[in-house]
Amino acid sequence: MNGLRILLIVGGGIAAYKACELVRLIRKAGGSVRCVLTRSGAEFVTPMTLAALSEQPVHTSLWDLKDEVEMGHIQLSREADLVVVCPATADLLAKMAAGIADDLATTLLLATDKPVLAAPAMNVRMWQHAATTRNVARLRADGVTVLEPDEGDMACGEYGPGRLPEPEAILAAIRRHFAGRGRLAGRHVLVTAGPTQEPIDPVRVIANRSSGKQGFAIADALAELGARVTLVAGPVALPTPYGAERVDVETAREMEAAVTAALPADAAVLVAAVADWRVEAATAKLKKVDGPPTLDWSPNPDILERLSRSDRRPPLVVGFAAETHDVVAEAEAKRRRKGCDWIVANDVSGDVMGGDSNQVHLVTPHGVEGWDKASKRDIAQRLASRIADALEGRDEGH
Repeated sequence: MNGLRILLIVGGGIAAYKACELVRLIRKAGGSVRCVLTRSGAEFVTPMTLAALSEQPVHTSLWDLKDEVEMGHIQLSREADLVVVCPATADLLAKMAAGIADDLATTLLLATDKPVLAAPAMNVRMWQHAATTRNVARLRADGVTVLEPDEGDMACGEYGPGRLPEPEAILAAIRRHFAGRGRLAGRHVLVTAGPTQEPIDPVRVIANRSSGKQGFAIADALAELGARVTLVAGPVALPTPYGAERVDVETAREMEAAVTAALPADAAVLVAAVADWRVEAATAKLKKVDGPPTLDWSPNPDILERLSRSDRRPPLVVGFAAETHDVVAEAEAKRRRKGCDWIVANDVSGDVMGGDSNQVHLVTPHGVEGWDKASKRDIAQRLASRIADALEGRDEGH
């Protein structure tokens, strides 16, 4: 987002405080922010707060004489790369849909020639009202990106859809807006993430500690670069990266079927921790009084090896090796054995599988690169950039 200019319109609602965090995230990502604060928005956050976070003047009135001598509302509406409305209240959405321009925010929304993204926040009844449904449909038909609100507890005590999406999700949506300019635009990348679970009986499973965080971060980073991402996810409670097509599975065989169905692809990044074995599941719950059960084990399909040796093989196949000792040696052997192009190896003897940071080695036919410990998001962005290099023919490691 380096150099991108965001015009942020802060509407009036209890969720307005989250706009402050959004300003911080945009600036951390390299963008600049100018804020327009509505009269009702100022009941929840102050101009001083937004000015301090954005390091830009905050605009509140259409009748600011200095600005309007210079036609400030026109200038503001044209200088931005993207206009973001957060929170987009029911009132703001209605005015946008009707073309009403009765204050600075709605006037510049009518005057802008730049794309608009709206993040709704309102009571569940208001969100589900027929008028709001019509207004959202009208705005989307007009080319406005209207995000889906989150579902959860409301400040008013009700529960349902209408909560403002978290600032991180709004930032991801902003990134996606610019993804068409990215290096992977027009490419299809397949990503697997999370664990698989193999049933023992109707209530018990064989599983592992994979959180899915690294795989989801990679899917997110690839989508940011413009790729069409198919994310095949094991059982994890993580939000879907904005713009990715998610396919939820449980078992290794379900994951293999989903991977096959997603082909063809330009690249595949198989991050998921797939169970090596499965058992013949009992149809009824196994009882402790019957003593330790005898489990009939069978090998699961090796998805990485099968894909790497398939006649539908993507041009670039990247596997992951989660090891607890001899990390690099085990990863080099795995790359040769599976037939994939790269292996990303990491030591999971600590808290890596549930944590937010990682330290990896990238193993390619040309050698081993040790990457410094970093957040999983930073690792994901670096790997996504290398994948783009490889698909463009600019990476010696492929």
